[in-house]
Amino acid sequence: MDIQRGNPWAGFAGRRVIAPSLLACDFAHVGREIDRALDAGADVIHVDVMDGHFVSNLSMGPPVVGSLRKYTDAVLDVHIMVTDPAFYIERFADAGADSITFHIEATDEALVLIERLGVLGLGAGVSLRPATEPEALSEVIEAVDLVLVMTVEPGYGGQEFMYDMLDKITAVRGMLRSDQRLQVDGGIDNDTIVRCARSGADVFVAGSNIFRADDIAEAIGGLRQAVGSN
Repeated sequence: MDIQRGNPWAGFAGRRVIAPSLLACDFAHVGREIDRALDAGADVIHVDVMDGHFVSNLSMGPPVVGSLRKYTDAVLDVHIMVTDPAFYIERFADAGADSITFHIEATDEALVLIERLGVLGLGAGVSLRPATEPEALSEVIEAVDLVLVMTVEPGYGGQEFMYDMLDKITAVRGMLRSDQRLQVDGGIDNDTIVRCARSGADVFVAGSNIFRADDIAEAIGGLRQAVGSN
């Protein structure tokens, strides 16, 4: 299977990216929620996948991503929190993901998976849990399109930002080239987004602070204003 869509992150060069996480949306009205977020200026749609094993929660699978793909042309940024990323990469690629981020802790063959994502024509991301040191990226750092530093323990939305992750963000930024993106996820609001941006992050995942806000447009606008319009 060769999809050949291309790395979507290259299209955001020089920009700070706002990525609402569907984990916090109203699942009875997912299409409406996506439209509201995109109309408000969201850049990509973040999809959190949990298998109930790597993390204790359970969420969306490939059929859901397939339905999202049929509904929207927006970039689907899929974060797979699963114990066997090699099993799922092909399935989410076939379902319509544009970029897939897997956890470095979940595989001994991270470079193989990154190379496979490249063959499939998808963006390739690697994520770090809070307890994982940046040095875990040493063998793959040159190959990835994106690194995701979790600023909460993965598994549930609505958690408080872990401020001790700011030093890790700075350290990871120092390992990346200018064309590689640094994503943060967890507890992102108008204050923490500024701290993350100052530490080097440029892709910001926010769930509860967007989809559970009284006004999604105001929420996204506030995040974008906090880190500048670019």
